[in-house]
Amino acid sequence: MVCEKCGYKDATYRKVANKLLCRVCGKFAPSSEEEVSAYLSEKIDWKNLEPFRKYHEGNIERKKEGMCKQAKSGLLVSRAPLGYEVIQGNLVPNEDASKVHSLFKTFLNRNYSLSSLAKNFALSTNGLKKVLSNRTYLGEIKFNGRIYKGHHKPLISPEIFYAVQRKLKDYLRPRKKK
Repeated sequence: MVCEKCGYKDATYRKVANKLLCRVCGKFAPSSEEEVSAYLSEKIDWKNLEPFRKYHEGNIERKKEGMCKQAKSGLLVSRAPLGYEVIQGNLVPNEDASKVHSLFKTFLNRNYSLSSLAKNFALSTNGLKKVLSNRTYLGEIKFNGRIYKGHHKPLISPEIFYAVQRKLKDYLRPRKKK
């Protein structure tokens, strides 16, 4: 397939307003159909965009490599989850740490629906699921499908965490039709 703006032939494309664009042209394309037409009318030679493709691909690999190295050394790779804050590159429990502990205990000991529990703790239901399944609270760092030992203080004991995982699995199991 060929990009409709620059004529670059590649296997990966972005579809913007029903137009096929290469990764570089697609990244800068406007979202409305009227603007896309004007954008496509300004043709560019694909050779002029080649340095962007090369830099972009190499930059992604270097970034991911650095993030893997950071995770292996036990440091957080993403933003701090609820109950923690980043101070000088390290995760440190903050005033919401007790809220996280209370959330795990409440979920484990009471039979609330996920939506009502989420409302009680001012979270969305998906946000609640993410908090309850986040391994950072065990003192671990998860990145790129791997789990590393973190340097931060765990907020939840392994017993509580795994009990919550079992209960959460039951909550999320598809219901059988009668």
